[in-house]
Amino acid sequence: MMRELALGLRLAVGGGRMSGAALLRLAMTAFGIALAVAVLLPAAAVHHLVGAQAERKAAITQITQPRAGVAPLLAYNWYASLGEDFAQVTAVAPTGPSSPVPPGLSRLPAPGELIVSPELAAKLAGPGGGSFKAQLPGRVVDRISREGVSGAGDLTAYYGVPAAQIEAEGADSRKVYAFGRPYTGLGLSALMLGIILPIAAVLLLPLLIFVTTASRMGAAQRERRLAALRLLGLDSPQVKRIAAAESLVGAVLGLAAGIGFFALLRTFVADILPFGLRIFPEDLVPSWPLVVVIVLLVPGLAVGSALFGLRRTIVEPLGVVRQGKPVRRRMWWRWALTTIGVLFLAATLAFERGTGDTPAALALSVGSVFLLVGVAALLPWLVERLVERLHGGSPSWQLAIRRLQLDSGTASRVVSGLVVVLAGTILIQGVITSLASGDNRQATPHGVAAAPVQVQTTAAHEAEVGKLVAAAPGVTGVHPARTLMFRSGEQRDYGMVGDCVALRVQADIGDCSDGDAFYLAPAQGGAAPTGKVVLQGYSHAGEVNGPEWTVPGTIRVVRSDDAARSGQSLLVTPGALGGLALPASSVAVYVSGTGDPQALTDDVARAVQPLAWNATATKSDYLGEFRARDQRLVESFRAVLITASLFVLAVAAMSLLMLSIEQISERRRPLAALSAAGVPIGVLARGALWQTGIPVVVGVVLAVAAGLGLTAPILRLADRPMIIDVPVLLTLAATTVVAVLLVTALTMPLLRQVTRLDTLRSE
Repeated sequence: MMRELALGLRLAVGGGRMSGAALLRLAMTAFGIALAVAVLLPAAAVHHLVGAQAERKAAITQITQPRAGVAPLLAYNWYASLGEDFAQVTAVAPTGPSSPVPPGLSRLPAPGELIVSPELAAKLAGPGGGSFKAQLPGRVVDRISREGVSGAGDLTAYYGVPAAQIEAEGADSRKVYAFGRPYTGLGLSALMLGIILPIAAVLLLPLLIFVTTASRMGAAQRERRLAALRLLGLDSPQVKRIAAAESLVGAVLGLAAGIGFFALLRTFVADILPFGLRIFPEDLVPSWPLVVVIVLLVPGLAVGSALFGLRRTIVEPLGVVRQGKPVRRRMWWRWALTTIGVLFLAATLAFERGTGDTPAALALSVGSVFLLVGVAALLPWLVERLVERLHGGSPSWQLAIRRLQLDSGTASRVVSGLVVVLAGTILIQGVITSLASGDNRQATPHGVAAAPVQVQTTAAHEAEVGKLVAAAPGVTGVHPARTLMFRSGEQRDYGMVGDCVALRVQADIGDCSDGDAFYLAPAQGGAAPTGKVVLQGYSHAGEVNGPEWTVPGTIRVVRSDDAARSGQSLLVTPGALGGLALPASSVAVYVSGTGDPQALTDDVARAVQPLAWNATATKSDYLGEFRARDQRLVESFRAVLITASLFVLAVAAMSLLMLSIEQISERRRPLAALSAAGVPIGVLARGALWQTGIPVVVGVVLAVAAGLGLTAPILRLADRPMIIDVPVLLTLAATTVVAVLLVTALTMPLLRQVTRLDTLRSE
């Protein structure tokens, strides 16, 4: 057996006078397997990556149950605005020498000291670091180690303060006796499976098809060599072992290349992830059971494909005999896969719109995978049935149809990868477009230019904030506003009480003077409240009821859809309340000034730094910035999706190219004979084009139907309208057509070579 394997290895590398084809087949097989392994290994590492983050998150969880002999650590959490992100800052103060120290810290910060996470330290040291430092109190003295953050992108900090400052917060502060809760492992939710499984199918099926196609490249030359070996006395099992050894060389080389590429990717993964994602390279470790499965499965696929190609081939000493009439494809199992997928997706109709139940997500994930695999398996059967009913036409059309009637399965199997890519891309693109459409309208404040900065604080610190802000450089005006709730029975309306400058930041209210009141109604309509309402605020103890207020009959209704999205529906000036005492509530101090809005924000933030969490300065239009960031993330995701889809489509096109080269090589005798009989080269080229194009057209139609069929139930459960990005859909469909034309053009030199008359003489 070892001698046969060694002979197979020599044939794979050398191959006699066909060494060029053998080396090409070896390179393509290795390339396909390397791509598959490079995709599978990161996928196998996702569970460990998420699990490591969850384990560290469990380790830094605050334990507030009292423990004997432990002096509690006083802690208070708040969020500081850092441009388009927020940093979680935890103020800490020990009450004794036995107070616990958070994981990742060598010691507790002293009052006025900051210990920050690695990502936050990088932001402070990078562009815009000055603005970020203005938002954080104290000075940075150290970094949190990896054990103290759940992920590499965490923006966290610990801030040392005196114990009395935290005790003043009452119920909002915590007494922490330890850190870390038991880690019970990580289980993928049905929602995660609903996202991961279809993406895995979209990425892997075309790669696996590419591997099988590359493994069977040069089959005709290999079979002639095997016939020569039979002539030397080898039996059929020995010949099959030699064929397996030939494929094993490319599989092993591809496996080694894929592992090497994954090792390189792991080194630079922190710098190449899209959407600003950050991970620790040490967390990207595939589990050993999955590595063993990948190492055995992927090369086994290449070897099995080569042996599977010999199932209908009889290798005799004097030649190779193939089964003359192809076996009619069975349809039951193909339709069974598709039907199972449709039934699971139809089962989601039993759930209400907008539900996020686990059974619904599980039905979506299972149905999506079955439907994707089902349409890939259904394509060869559909092409076979279609070409059986096609007759007549031009000579090139008849050549293509007759060839597909004899063997349509090989081309259809290759195109199946393209179908899966298109269907999956339509699915993800449709979901992204539809989900993003609901949030594409931005609530743009109208009075930002007059008051570009706001400071969030409480009623207890309102006067102090006003004093500090008024002394900041460039400040020309301070405009405090209270956030309240106006309750009348079961009806509740949120609103704001402030001067006209503060109210104009929320909406375009037009003319305004003290004593006016406004109701922001959606563009589609809405009525202002009437009668008496209770003014309700918020404190540490919860909701605080204030006095009753009679809504004036002169209240003005402002119909503005984007204004209503700001979250406030009632805008009231102090004069309209008639001197009523307002209940305790949150306060937004709007600041007008001169100069650059960002510089003004930084100056105001530095001015209120002594108040720490009791005063947070941001731009007045920070919500618009967050929505703009989300929109950029959606656009980035769409770009990454299209890039990945085009990459996998390129892999499918390479499979088509290899298939076309293989078919021309196998049919060089009849092609040369046709050319000698006077058939123009253009007719043969168009025949090759139709032969590749017919399965592709059928596949595109099937992919569009499957992609839309997968998108509809997902958006139904998300309670979003179905919106299809037609330009992207047409772009992907046009890309497939271009791929077919390109494949045909690339095969023209080989077609010209095999149809030369001297080629016919050599045959």
